[in-house]
Amino acid sequence: MKHFSIAAAFASILAVTATQASPAKVGEPAPAFTLTDSNGVQHSLADFAGKTVVLEWTNHECPFVKKHYESSNMQAQQTAATADGVVWLSINSSAAGKQGNVDGSAANRLRTQAKAASTAYLLDATGVTGRMYAAKTTPHMYIIDPKGVLRYAGAIDSIPSADPADIPKATQYVSTALAELAAGKPVTTVVTQAYGCSVKY
Repeated sequence: MKHFSIAAAFASILAVTATQASPAKVGEPAPAFTLTDSNGVQHSLADFAGKTVVLEWTNHECPFVKKHYESSNMQAQQTAATADGVVWLSINSSAAGKQGNVDGSAANRLRTQAKAASTAYLLDATGVTGRMYAAKTTPHMYIIDPKGVLRYAGAIDSIPSADPADIPKATQYVSTALAELAAGKPVTTVVTQAYGCSVKY
């Protein structure tokens, strides 16, 4: 009985440690994850070792997400990035019954309607990956370098509004950081305040 209690206590400690793991931090290795995409295919961050990876938290019902998709700004950035060999992963962490939650077929319809150019649309209804990255808004953007180190976290651009007219006037943090990484330069702006709708965990 005593041995069982010790084992149970140890298991509890491990469980608590796992759920309280430190969130992603710029300059440190990006947390590993495995998620299923809208086509039922599993993707792990480790699958993309050696490539730059963009993580884009999304919710199609959010006005701030609509700003970047209805203006085609998000698709243009996805297209430019993937043409350069970047892996672009859209992640939906909306929980079942919450705003923005979709299954694979609905996600594919949305991607087709929007003419999205991301590499894959990943479903994270449990919110485990979103919380691991401390994703707070849609959109919330992250860039991971080819060595697996998180190099940027924050907003897609510098003007926190839902107005598409602000896009041309804004500093484009993600595209600028990707260009710097591609040129072998350090990312100038590594953390910014993400803006948008709250992630619907």
